[in-house]
Amino acid sequence: MKKVVNDADEAIHDIQSGMTLMLGGFGLCGIPENCIAALVKKGINNLVCISNNAGVDHFGLGLLLQNRQIRKMISSYVGENDEFERQMLSGELEVDLIPQGSLAERCRAGGAGIPAFFTPAGYGTEIAEGKEVRIFNGKPHILESALTADFAIVKAWKGDHYGNLIFKGTARNFNPMMAMAGKITIAEVEELVEPGALDPNFIHTPGIFIQRIFQGKNYEKRIEQRTVRTKSQ
Repeated sequence: MKKVVNDADEAIHDIQSGMTLMLGGFGLCGIPENCIAALVKKGINNLVCISNNAGVDHFGLGLLLQNRQIRKMISSYVGENDEFERQMLSGELEVDLIPQGSLAERCRAGGAGIPAFFTPAGYGTEIAEGKEVRIFNGKPHILESALTADFAIVKAWKGDHYGNLIFKGTARNFNPMMAMAGKITIAEVEELVEPGALDPNFIHTPGIFIQRIFQGKNYEKRIEQRTVRTKSQ
């Protein structure tokens, strides 16, 4: 199976309006910048996006939000995006906020073929409304369903022509489990290498989960909140 494509435009060519997308990354770390830019340019809309965060104004998923291309966000952390806040409070954007660990596990479960699981996270809050509750070891747990997507779009540090991926640092937080949970998974990588160049012992996502891969370019790698100390500290 030939998995290598030329660029982001070719990789996302069959993503259509109304589809559900998983987009990897943690904050602004390890997000698929090239594919997001291609989706903005393509102009599709009514998307349901599953991502740990919603980007920031004018970057990441914030670009899709400002173009009104997203109908619903399924996320965990959304505190750095003023446009997200405006759309949510005005009722323009549907939002499903999920505890971060639950979001990660729901994606992992989707990729592993597990339809649902019980977790104590969220019990006694609005998150538990309408969900089945069971007691395990004397503690109440709520039933959470797995998450899957029409397309999962991830960003890795290195990948080979077979789709084997290595993530770097914080980019491992959501990219690997989302890579497993898409019906079609697209990987953009900083460095695309020949088969055999990656040490099998260090591969985080096996190529069996990847259908398309390309080498990205011009990564900004922004820092969401830059914090520095003065010399006196």
